[in-house]
Parts: sequence; C-alpha cells; structure tokens
Amino acid sequence: MRLVGPNGEQVGIVAIGDALRLAQEADLDLVEVAPMARPPVCKLMDYGKFKYESAQKAREARKNQVNTVIKEMKLRPKIDPHDYATKKGHVVRFLKQGDKVKITIMFRGREQSRPELGFRLLQRLAEDVQELGFVESAPKQDGRNMIMVLGPTKKKADARAEKAADRARRAETAPEGETEPEVTQATQATESEATAPAAEPAPAPDAEVPAPTEAPTAAASSEQPVA
Repeated sequence: MRLVGPNGEQVGIVAIGDALRLAQEADLDLVEVAPMARPPVCKLMDYGKFKYESAQKAREARKNQVNTVIKEMKLRPKIDPHDYATKKGHVVRFLKQGDKVKITIMFRGREQSRPELGFRLLQRLAEDVQELGFVESAPKQDGRNMIMVLGPTKKKADARAEKAADRARRAETAPEGETEPEVTQATQATESEATAPAAEPAPAPDAEVPAPTEAPTAAASSEQPVA
C-alpha cells in the first residue's frame, strides 16, 4: 500500500505489517482513504478526531446554507392606486430580505381580453423596484393569470449580514444617545391632577337636592304685629 503520514507527508509504498507497526508506534489509526487506487492509499490519523471535525464542518455548512424562498403577490389589472402602493411596499420588503417575488396578475371576466393591462402593470412595478430587484422571469400568460418573477439584487446572506450589523450598530449607539427622561403628556397630566384641588363629589342621581333656603328680607324683618 501507499502510506501517507499524519501530516500529509508521503511515506512511500510499504507492506501492511509495516504500516500497522508504524500506526501502533505513533498511537494512531491506519485508515484506507483511496481503496480504488493501485496500490491502495492509507493514511495514519486519529480517526475519532477526523470524524468529529467532519461533523463540525457539515454542521457549519448546513448553518450557512441559504434556502431559496419565493414570495407571491397577487394584483388585479384595474388595481386602486392606494392598493398598488401597499402591494409595492410588500414587494420592496421581500426584495430587501433577499427573497424572490412572484407577481401574479389575476384576470376576471372581460379582463381576459385585455392582457396588455396586466403587462403594463407588471412593467410599471418592475421599474418602481429596479433598484432592489430585477426581472428574472419575463411576464407570460398562464391561463387566466399573468406571471412575472423578480429576483433580488442583494443575496439573502448579505441581507442577513447587513441586518445583523444594523442591529449591532443601533445597540452600540443606544446608550450614548440616552438623555434625561422626557416628561410625557401622561406624566404631565398625572402631575397636574396631583396638584389640582380636589373637586367636590357630585350628588347621586337619585338623591334629592334640598331647595335653597331664602334669607329673610329687610322688609319682612321690620314688620311688627298690629295691635
């Protein structure tokens, strides 16, 4: 067999017995790494450490793997301007996150005879978000619907990294930007209520309010009994 040392050095072609003896002396394992080669290639290594490092690399690769996500947004050919602005905002958010967006124009009834309305709407949307995404799949008719796919100009991994950096930046600047607590309207209202004089309680709705007594007038008090 062709033997490779623990550090990748070439030992040469040796007998199996000699390779096993070298493995015992170095307290390592003799692992066959290329069985189809002529002669087969074996390597001296710590097989347990090798398995652990391989598992770590596979775990890191799965962690960094990015799954492609396709969001979908549905529009109507005669969409209201306000609804269009709302839908466009969702498309912008998806593209900023690094996701693809599938735009579907739904035709109903007589709208099916006017496919140019949907085509113009898709072109308008693509132009509005051209800084964040590009047309990955051109508009095409699919039954009663017209479909277009927008791809993000920024990769999902870059979008995540930028978002994490933005969070870290805000966390660092938050303590420096703290100032004395502002007095809110609720606090001002509470303080004004605390300093204001207590109001007299209102009478109950069913309670009878006594009529005010009239003070005797000067004329009544000056009257004297007639003899």
